[in-house]
Amino acid sequence: MSDLYKKDTPFQVYISFKKYLDVLEHIRYNDRLEYRVNYAESLIEKTKNFRELRDGFEDTRLLEKNEDLIRLLLADLFPTGLTNNEIKAAGIPLSNITFNYTERFKAILKDAGKDFEIELRNIDDDEFYVFCCCLILQSYFKRDIKSTLPLYYDIPNRQGIMKHYKISVNADFTEVYPTEGARIPSEEVIDMLLENLDDFKLWKKYFPSKSWVLTGFSIVSLVDCTSEVALSDLKSSMIQIDPENLKPDENLREIFKSYFDVAQLSFGLMLFNEKDQRLEKLPIYENVFTNHILDFWINTFDEEIRKNTFTNLNHNSRPIVVSNIENLDDEIKSLPSFRILRDNEINSFMVIPIMKDGALIAMMEFTSPIPNSFNGLKLKKMEFFTDMILFSLNRFSFEKNYQIEAIIQREYTTIHDSVVWKFRNEAERYFNASLAKKIYTLKQIAFKNLTPLFGFSDIRSSSEKRYYLMLEDLNQQIHCLQEIFALINSDSEKYILALDIFENELNHEIKADTEQRFQRLLRDEIHPFLQGKLEIKSSSEVKAKIKDYFTQVFVQNGLFYAKRKSLDDSITLVNRKLADVLDEAQIKAQQIFPHYYERFKSDGVEHNLYTGQTIAPDLNYHFKVVHKLRYWQLKTICNMELEFRNFRKDLPIHLEIASLIFVYNEKIDIRFRMDEKRFDVDGAYNSYYEIIKKRLDKAHIKDSEDRITCPGKITVVYFGMENQREYLDYISRLQKKGILQNDTEFFKVEDLQGITGLLGLRVSLA
Repeated sequence: MSDLYKKDTPFQVYISFKKYLDVLEHIRYNDRLEYRVNYAESLIEKTKNFRELRDGFEDTRLLEKNEDLIRLLLADLFPTGLTNNEIKAAGIPLSNITFNYTERFKAILKDAGKDFEIELRNIDDDEFYVFCCCLILQSYFKRDIKSTLPLYYDIPNRQGIMKHYKISVNADFTEVYPTEGARIPSEEVIDMLLENLDDFKLWKKYFPSKSWVLTGFSIVSLVDCTSEVALSDLKSSMIQIDPENLKPDENLREIFKSYFDVAQLSFGLMLFNEKDQRLEKLPIYENVFTNHILDFWINTFDEEIRKNTFTNLNHNSRPIVVSNIENLDDEIKSLPSFRILRDNEINSFMVIPIMKDGALIAMMEFTSPIPNSFNGLKLKKMEFFTDMILFSLNRFSFEKNYQIEAIIQREYTTIHDSVVWKFRNEAERYFNASLAKKIYTLKQIAFKNLTPLFGFSDIRSSSEKRYYLMLEDLNQQIHCLQEIFALINSDSEKYILALDIFENELNHEIKADTEQRFQRLLRDEIHPFLQGKLEIKSSSEVKAKIKDYFTQVFVQNGLFYAKRKSLDDSITLVNRKLADVLDEAQIKAQQIFPHYYERFKSDGVEHNLYTGQTIAPDLNYHFKVVHKLRYWQLKTICNMELEFRNFRKDLPIHLEIASLIFVYNEKIDIRFRMDEKRFDVDGAYNSYYEIIKKRLDKAHIKDSEDRITCPGKITVVYFGMENQREYLDYISRLQKKGILQNDTEFFKVEDLQGITGLLGLRVSLA
């Protein structure tokens, strides 16, 4: 079996010169010109002892063994007078095996290096197989199939620039025929195959591997189309922007090298911010672009020069092209801007303003350490892809704005995915009315008859902790200042007295404005005094103490903040971890039934869910939805508590959380408040639910000093025994899973203002 193709094909392949020898036989017996007859007869005689040339062979070593004979045999097809101009070789159709090269082809392969292997560009195995099948249809079945698949070789030159060559194949001296086991498809089957070019398995069914024979040789001619291919690659790279992954093609540098035929090339691009009149880098191009000249431009010149330059560019958008910096005037070489060229080994460059409708959009630079790399002809080539740059920049700007809007939607507004359809419907009505030049007033967005679910995981005693940590911070700051003033002695008595007064006030009779008055004293008097001591002659010990003091001062308020910052960092970490668990679980909850979801982070995390038929009118809503969501909520609260246990030991400040779920059976309505850009319960009759939520946080067990929430336990508050039985079932399930302990306790909630009859239970985490 033949192994001349690296890829799987429908062919057994044999190299043969039979069809060409038949041509010579025809000349020998039919040509009227004697010299042609003698020439053909001579070639036939020279090859008659090498039967494999006519019969066909698979061993490619015979090509090298008979190299001189093959060159002589194919001399008519490879004229000596064209050998230094044409890029041509004999070969096997669609394979990487070529031989009998012209001198120019030999030189190209020599420059590529001895380790280089010639291969077809950008064709996968399935495409290649179907392409081979199409050759069978064209050659054996005489179907007029014009292939639309362009074939290229990518070959680097001596400087490392990738050159692209389009392949033209003459297959006049090849023959295709079926093996004994081949399937001969009918005309109907062939029509069906041609309608399904992408169905690789279908083609392989009718043209199995190695079921046809391909024998002979082809003539491969190459045309250098590096600029055309590089231009096409440039356009593809600039068009293909993935909204989910905004990043550039990292091969851009190599593409530009090929397009401009410059072995060492760097390029940069910056957008022009018209509002601020300045150039801006594109973050996605940080690892691809090298903005030597543009960086110097935006970082060196003052604001006035930059604005004048951009104003001039809008009126005169001529690019700057310097082939060789050595040819610049001595006056220019003496400028500071010339140093940036020397420092970065730039000997040739182009700086090109990208304009649209007479306005500056961006600036582009190309630089090279090789003199004469750029000139007017290279600049002319820019015209062919300037429109693509504009398209790419506009596309990037569009996708950037789209992503920003998505971030705002996700992070700063409360229009949840489950309800956005209603906003979209209303916006579409408004848009259609505006197109028709009609007046349309946006209607209120509301959802009625919803069942609410509410819960929170609260950081216990955070206000108390913050108070005591504030005392620690301010006492430490006072002690540091007292040490500094003790060293200064003179001019500091009044400050020492003021500090003593504040220290006594902090630790014995703190007032509501104590911290603010202390802050004012520091800002207006003490800190300016200490800054002055740093600027005049003071002992090194005093200066060291003052500098150490200011390193501990929080810039925003002038106070020591280390202890409170540890608390803030701890709370932030807790909130983020708990919110992540809740958000991730909430995605699965949406699969139970779409519902409106919102959560808030303060000293802990609280969440609201609203579910009902009006949220998803097209789906089947039933009472089991609420039960499933309630069980999901209890289980998720437990997971949040367990996650907190895992990372609690790593917190800078020791914290505890206490979790609660409030069960409410009455239906409520929610309405989007345009003034606050958020949903809120609608109507006075729903306010009872909101009042209960706000008062549960600090509520106590009836006739007890104990709060209803407790660290390490999950608290459920409800109105009737029906809810109690429902949640005991959920708790039982979680107890069987080892998530909760068997220590459920029941209690009555103290009477709150206007609220009586609340019941509760709580159970410990395992």
